[in-house]
Amino acid sequence: MSVLGHLKQLNRPQRHAFLAAFLGWTLDSLDFFLLVFCVKAIAGEFQTQPSAVLGAIFLTQAFRPVGALLFGMLADRFGRRPILMANILGFSVIELACAFAPSLHVLLILRALFGIAMGGVWGVGAALVFETLPREGRGTFSGILQEGYALGSILASAAFGLFYAGVHWPLFGHVLALPAIGWRGLFIMGASPALLAFYVQARVAESPVWLEAAKKRKTRAALHEGLAWPQQLTHFLPTFLFLVVLMTAFMSFSHGTQDVYPTFLAVAIKLSPETIGLIGVLYGLGSIAGGIVFGALSETWGRKRAIITAALLALPVIPLYAYGHTAVTLGIGAVLMQFMVQGAWGVVPAYLTELSPAPVRATAPGLAYQLGALITAWNGKGQALAAERWGNYPAVLAVTVAVVAVALAGLTALGHEAKGREMNEA
Repeated sequence: MSVLGHLKQLNRPQRHAFLAAFLGWTLDSLDFFLLVFCVKAIAGEFQTQPSAVLGAIFLTQAFRPVGALLFGMLADRFGRRPILMANILGFSVIELACAFAPSLHVLLILRALFGIAMGGVWGVGAALVFETLPREGRGTFSGILQEGYALGSILASAAFGLFYAGVHWPLFGHVLALPAIGWRGLFIMGASPALLAFYVQARVAESPVWLEAAKKRKTRAALHEGLAWPQQLTHFLPTFLFLVVLMTAFMSFSHGTQDVYPTFLAVAIKLSPETIGLIGVLYGLGSIAGGIVFGALSETWGRKRAIITAALLALPVIPLYAYGHTAVTLGIGAVLMQFMVQGAWGVVPAYLTELSPAPVRATAPGLAYQLGALITAWNGKGQALAAERWGNYPAVLAVTVAVVAVALAGLTALGHEAKGREMNEA
C-alpha cells in the first residue's frame, strides 16, 4: 500500500492522535533549532565565541533524559494525552522566557529547563501514536512522525531567513518588507506552540491500549503497576542497553551533521542569513523525503535493513556536504546528506516502540532515545571547539559522518527485528 493509502485508512480519532504527536514533535524541533540558527547572533550580543553558545545545546541534550524519565513515568501512570499537553505547554513557556534572557548564563539555565520539557515529547507522542494507529503501515507512520523533527528545522530555517534580519521583496511594483526582529523576536515566535495544547484538549482521545490496561487495574494494583517501571526495565535491560548504545550512534549521526552546519556556513563559508536559511529549508525537505521513503521501505525490507542502507549511503555524499566550494554544491550535499540521515531516523519511532513492553512504552523508548542524546550532548560544542582550534570545519564534519555512519550500520546489524509486533503485548 502507498503512503497515501496508509494515511487514508486512518479513522478520525487516529488522524487526530497522529497529527497531535506529529505537530508536538515538529514545534518542539522548531524551538530547538531556532537557537541553532541564532548561535552567531547570540555570541555577538553576549560577546563570546560560538562554542560558548553551543554549550546551550549540550545542556538541552543533557537534561532531555530527565524529561523522558519524568514525563514517561507520568504518561505510563496517568495517560498519554494529559502529559503530552503538559509537555507542549512547558517547552513553549520556556522558549518565551529565553527571549528575555539578560545574559548567556541565564540563557544556558533556561535551555537546560527546555531540555527537560523537550525530553518527554518524543516518547509520549510515539506511545500515543503506535497504541492508537493500526499495525499495517507502521513503518510509514514512523517515517512521517519522525520527520516532524525535520519540518521543525525547516520552519526554523524559514523564520531565520525571513525575520532575523528582515527582507525586502519587489512585488507588482511595490516592496514587500518583512521586519527584522533579531534572535529575541524569533524566540518570542517560538512560544506559539502553546496553542497546540488546546487542540489536544479538544480533539485527541486517550490511547486505547492505555485505557484498556487502566480498566483492568484496581486502585491499589494501579498504583503498584504505575510505579513498577524499574522491575519492567530490569527484565527489559539487555534490549534497553542495546537501544541506548544504538541511539547514541543515531544522535551522533543527526546532531553531528546538523548542529554545527549553519555555523560552518556562516563562519567558514561566510554565506548570508538568507542563503543559510534557504539551504536549511532545502535540506529539511530532503530530510522529510528520506524519512518517509526509508520508513515505507522498512515495511518490506525490515527495520534493520532500511537503517543500514541509509547509513552507508551517507558516505559517498561527504565530499559535496563538507568540501563543496559554492552555496549550490554545499546545498546539494546537505540535501543528500539529510535524506540519508533522516532516512535512517525515519525507522526509529516504530523500531523502538515495537521493541518495548506495553507497561513502560512511554518511558523506555523515550528514555533510551534521550540517554543517547545525553551521551552525545557535547557533540556540537566539541565540533565547534575542534574547528576553532584547527581552523578546519570541513574535516571535522567529514570525519564525524564517516565514523558515525559505519558505527550505526554495524550496531544495527547486531540487533533483532520486531516488525509488526502487537502493541497490547506485554
